[in-house]
Amino acid sequence: MNTGHSNYEKVRITAYVAGLLGAFLIMALLVAAMRHYTRPAPVGGNRAEERYKNLQELRAANAKILEGYDWQDQAKGAVRLPIERAMELVLQEWRNPAAARSNLDARVDKFFPPPPPPAAPKPSEFE
Repeated sequence: MNTGHSNYEKVRITAYVAGLLGAFLIMALLVAAMRHYTRPAPVGGNRAEERYKNLQELRAANAKILEGYDWQDQAKGAVRLPIERAMELVLQEWRNPAAARSNLDARVDKFFPPPPPPAAPKPSEFE
């Protein structure tokens, strides 16, 4: 008589353990599914290609500016020169430092004139 009761307890404990393991298994499957569906796209996937394309465009634009002749400000007579040519002109001009300095000062004053003096302040009405 005692064996029936003992078998019933074993079946009952086995059912609880199976239910508990099943619940943990279902929860693990749900967590895995949520991690799969809510994972964001990789950060650097398209970004590397986009940066490389922007770098190529920037280098092409800079090469045009650094290696060619162009007007900086045509009204003032400012020309953009390639770096090598500009260095040659500087070396030629600075063989006579006094003349080069005065020439440089004149060009600076031409392209960047000093601002006009401020207007006289209005007298206070209380004076």
